Amino acid sequence: MGETAASAVGNPDCLRPRHVAIIMDGNGRWARNRGWPRLVGHRKGAERVKQIVRACPDLGVNWLTVYAFSTENWKRSTEEVLGLMSIFARYIEREAEGLAAEGVRLRFIGARGRLDAKLQRLMAGIEARTAGNSRLNLTVAINYGGRDELVRASAELGRRIAAGEIGEPTEADLADCLDTAGFPDPDLVIRTSGETRVSNFLPFQAAYAEYEFSKTLWPDFTPDHLAEILDRFGLRERRFGGA
Repeated sequence: MGETAASAVGNPDCLRPRHVAIIMDGNGRWARNRGWPRLVGHRKGAERVKQIVRACPDLGVNWLTVYAFSTENWKRSTEEVLGLMSIFARYIEREAEGLAAEGVRLRFIGARGRLDAKLQRLMAGIEARTAGNSRLNLTVAINYGGRDELVRASAELGRRIAAGEIGEPTEADLADCLDTAGFPDPDLVIRTSGETRVSNFLPFQAAYAEYEFSKTLWPDFTPDHLAEILDRFGLRERRFGGA
């Protein structure tokens, strides 16, 4: 497979998903298969994010959400967790200028309170810097868990009800309390590495998403792989419960 979407045999007539969400799995296995430390795989995975981000606008994808670190990932070794946080910080510092220039708006979802103060400042800074961009809406899930998000959203919904801000709550009211308030729901969720779990990723938002499970490890997942999946998505019939 090539490294750029330009070499893919894309079908421009296929329906394209507006919002693609990706569970980026397989960094550790990619490194282990080569006899390297897991963090080498994570660094390679961060480089892959850059390539996929650049390819999305040309592939007709306006929203991209990637799962970078889950609420369960704190169970990993201290060395790996600290290394991942360092990778996140370096990515923001190194890519801020390029993302802004390319019209990418970067936002983060997840509970930020447990993250390092410096990383939180970097996250807030790049969100502010790219707030006026619209070519691609990139969302990175850090310390994110769908169940945790729903607990936090339920608490906020209860506060709004108690304050008289809303009456009988609706799905839309709950959606407005989620980290993704104002975002379109994902049309397509991709998980790499051959695993077929959703791993607590966007359970409310992805209720009617199409799913694709790729055997390719994330560091090997190229824009061509994405283009092929998008073509297959265009052949699916989405009825949303209708006949």
